[in-house]
Amino acid sequence: MTTFQGTAMCDLFVRNATVVTEERTFDGGISVSNGRIDELVVGQRDIAARQIIDASGLLLLPGLVDAHVHFSEPGRGHWEGFETGSRAAAAGGITTFVEMPLNAQPATIDAAALVMKKAAAKQSHIDYALWGGLVDDNLDDLADLRRGGVVGFKAFMVTATDFARSDARILGEGMRRIANLGSFVAVHAEDEAMTLSLTAGLRAKGRRDPDAWGEARPIEAELAAIDEAIALAGATGARLHIVHVSCAAGVDRISRAKSKGINVTAETCPHYLVFDSEDLVRLGPVAKCAPPLRRADEKEALWERVLAGEIDVIASDHSPCLLEEKTVGEKDIFAAWGGISGLQSSLPAMLTEGVCKRNLSLVELVRMMAAAPARLFGFDDQKGNLVPGADADFVLIDLEENFILKADDLFYRNRRSAYIGTRFSGAVKKTVSRGQIIYDDGRIVGPVGHGRCLLSSDLPPEQFPEMGP
Repeated sequence: MTTFQGTAMCDLFVRNATVVTEERTFDGGISVSNGRIDELVVGQRDIAARQIIDASGLLLLPGLVDAHVHFSEPGRGHWEGFETGSRAAAAGGITTFVEMPLNAQPATIDAAALVMKKAAAKQSHIDYALWGGLVDDNLDDLADLRRGGVVGFKAFMVTATDFARSDARILGEGMRRIANLGSFVAVHAEDEAMTLSLTAGLRAKGRRDPDAWGEARPIEAELAAIDEAIALAGATGARLHIVHVSCAAGVDRISRAKSKGINVTAETCPHYLVFDSEDLVRLGPVAKCAPPLRRADEKEALWERVLAGEIDVIASDHSPCLLEEKTVGEKDIFAAWGGISGLQSSLPAMLTEGVCKRNLSLVELVRMMAAAPARLFGFDDQKGNLVPGADADFVLIDLEENFILKADDLFYRNRRSAYIGTRFSGAVKKTVSRGQIIYDDGRIVGPVGHGRCLLSSDLPPEQFPEMGP
């Protein structure tokens, strides 16, 4: 790294990188002034800058946008928190995250809870946006949440801890109202009746083993809920996002709906592409999630859809908890918290399993993990893209560096993850947020509170004039 003094120069110039955008890959660099991208530089041209980084041998990608994280604040900051969670995100090449409304106490389902959430989020090292919640009794709160700046609404089609299920009536009415607010609904798609019945039957037989978790929440339960959500979106004209799709058949249902003109997008997670149901048996409750990890052949079928370009967004669904919330599941898998801590490992996982092992193109990786999630929320003019005028958010990666993840490498408040012990190909070297280095080769160097709260660009100011500019 070189530093110059002077005034007629940009703030930062990164040269000699392999630059990857959503459209192309080329050798060159990027210049930055006042936290924004000045220029993408093709080739070896030099630019005067106060700070120069020679990125020879490194990839330069847009900073990732993680559309699905749970930082558990307010109320459960001892599980994670915006300060520690954003550190881990930066260490994983993520420069923007969108935080979910549940796992916090209270959940973000009304204006008062949103105020508390915003206060907690001010500790973030990187930029962020916030989801609001759709539950069974907050239809009249949706406008206030939107007015407060949430960029989307999350609903559960199956009962979740501390977060009420939305049945078909609530989900349909919520979709209608949320569409009128210029926003969209994301659903956790599992069928309530099917999962409750199967769980009761298995428990009555004394089943508490890891395999019972997958048997209680089969692919059929996921598909039934996906079908219901798509039908409601078609009937209401709402925009629909289906989170953490775990199976190829679910992607196929979404692709068919798209072909019929329904505005629906598909998200999956790295853990469905790295682990399978045998890993839940091997690793135990640390690998429990919902929907469950699927069989190895199902994992490969899901990969086929990823490689075919049928996935819109890849997100971590980072969902941490305390140690005892997991270890209780060693005797009863149903009792364990369902969630995988993974946002710091999402990019290395996709580089390893996708780019290195299955020839996933870097351009496609950028689409699914940066550009498309930014578009989903309407801030793609600022995030997820390397274009002049956008925020200077990017990550430098050494694709040749191999490492085995250790607990001490993690920046989570609770340093446990199903990914510990995994050998990765591709290491994050630097993460830059709005022109400022936040993560530098194993160290967080950016300040607490650097992160700012984002609003989607489609928020209608004439509808909510008190929000201001």
